[in-house]
Amino acid sequence: MEYEAVIGLETHVQLKTKSKMWCGCANEFGAPPNTNVCPVCLGLPGVLPVPNEEALRLTALAGLLLQGDIPRFAKFDRKNYFYPDMPKNYQITQYDQPSTINGQVEFELDGRLTRVRLTRAHLEEDVGKNFHFDRSSGVDFNRAGVPLLEIVSEPDLTSADMAYAYLNALKDILIYGGISDCDMEKGMVRCDVNVSVRPKGQKELGQKIEIKNMNSFSGARKALEYEIPRQIEVLQKGGKLVQETRRWNDVAGITESMRTKEMAHDYRYFPEPDLLPMVPTDAWLAEVRQRVVELPLARKQRFMRQYQLPVADAETFVNDVPLGSYYESIVAQTKSPKSVANWVINNLRAKLTETQTTLADLKFPATAIPELVGLVESGQISSKTAQEVFAETFATGESPAQVVQKKGLLQVSDTGAIEKFCDEAIAANPKSVEDFRAGKGAALNFLKGQVMKLSKGKANPARAGEILEQKLKG
Repeated sequence: MEYEAVIGLETHVQLKTKSKMWCGCANEFGAPPNTNVCPVCLGLPGVLPVPNEEALRLTALAGLLLQGDIPRFAKFDRKNYFYPDMPKNYQITQYDQPSTINGQVEFELDGRLTRVRLTRAHLEEDVGKNFHFDRSSGVDFNRAGVPLLEIVSEPDLTSADMAYAYLNALKDILIYGGISDCDMEKGMVRCDVNVSVRPKGQKELGQKIEIKNMNSFSGARKALEYEIPRQIEVLQKGGKLVQETRRWNDVAGITESMRTKEMAHDYRYFPEPDLLPMVPTDAWLAEVRQRVVELPLARKQRFMRQYQLPVADAETFVNDVPLGSYYESIVAQTKSPKSVANWVINNLRAKLTETQTTLADLKFPATAIPELVGLVESGQISSKTAQEVFAETFATGESPAQVVQKKGLLQVSDTGAIEKFCDEAIAANPKSVEDFRAGKGAALNFLKGQVMKLSKGKANPARAGEILEQKLKG
């Protein structure tokens, strides 16, 4: 019997705010343990939470970027449970009326456009972090109370590779929108994986198994690559899967059982009594909508369509937003968008890296690269000379035309002058002439090199090749 996987993901993302969700403590990674804490985020008696308005805005913005709906009424709830890293013994979250519902993530997989539906994206608070030492354990509460967005997908994913592509697409959207830096090394993104298998064609879902707290996308993919065949093997041998929570052992490359979960845990949700419901106004939503940006996939498709760029170039400009924006600011000045892209990606980017500078430090005007492309395409300078011109333009800020004029680099295209150089090269290299007439094509390139040498690099190489060939063929 053939089986298929059904996967849903719950992705937890720390929001890009300066302070925590309910207090003024810094939302900062790397501070000494338990220094970014106060009575509010430690859950001491008598404290009252005050919502971080930027976190509310970022949540609504995430909903818009993910093509979701922003309800006109949302509320916070208490999710009651005890773990050492939860100082209040409950988590303030959103249960039945979240700030955003529905939506989708679009991404490319195996050359095709794929969509995964979203159930919701709700706002809550992060917990502290446990540390285990040789003889003791400790808790750092610096992370407790950091605004956290939980994005829940529908069970639309069917493979480990699809889950990996979805997670990366989601991360790119959130980074583009300024929702989160999504730095996985700093714990800003984590996900829980829900996976089941069923006979292919069956509508009823199989027994759901949860893999908790994946802290890397590659780890989530590896866990699924192991867990899906494991579940299939159990069923093929006549075994029975039980609902349980497992963890990924990256060293051993296996998932391990943590606890069985026969039914949904009773968290005893109830509305948070210290927080008013969220009732966004038209004016507030309009302000949030002003922050909506073009998404990575749409940007890639537009660059390919509008400028006829290949996939690799478009992806470069998607991955490097400032470079892509610079390209767009200058490309209108030319009829050769691909040539301009080549100079921006291959030459300008290399120079910025070499000199450890940024686009803001550029000395030359926005017209420089289109002007350089025009000089090459009109035959006034060669591609080789253009490299020299660009280096000078980058260093001094002089326009390419000024550099060419100052250094006398204009290419010789006059037929009479080039014929003279060709005659000299032919007369000085009779052996190469014989080789060419004997069918050795490489001899022509050698003679062309001699012409360029005689002209001090100024002869138009294409024209020189044509004239040489005409003369040698008699």
